[in-house]
Amino acid sequence: MVTNEYKIAYSEVLEILKYISTEEFNKIPNDMIEMFKENAMTSNNFIYDPNKTLQEQNVSELSRYIIAILFRDYWATENQRQRILAKQKYERQKRKEEMYSYDNIFKKNNNDNISKQIEESSTEIQMVEYKEPVFKRIINKLLKFLHIK
Repeated sequence: MVTNEYKIAYSEVLEILKYISTEEFNKIPNDMIEMFKENAMTSNNFIYDPNKTLQEQNVSELSRYIIAILFRDYWATENQRQRILAKQKYERQKRKEEMYSYDNIFKKNNNDNISKQIEESSTEIQMVEYKEPVFKRIINKLLKFLHIK
């Protein structure tokens, strides 16, 4: 099931694609265009102004990503594509290094451990009534009785 965010993005992308040349439009596979059409929101009132950039218009971030992917995969020259892929690889590696850096792991674990200790200590404080088993109580009473006399 396609979320509303994707439905809006697909309708915005279809509106933007109306303003590109037919040569560029034909480079996009028909099944992808059909998928956009099938899943697009029909009641979206987005109007694209070709005289403005995407940043100047109210275009969703997801639509920008889709347009960027279309550019990378279908419209970019081989040199542009290689530069885009290299930059994306660098960004992924950078995010991975930040995620798995020793400093961040220990900071995160320390904060998690502290919050867990606080939660555990608050649950340990609760009083629990302890009752001895019936046989043990009887034996203790007999022992008390024997020691008193």
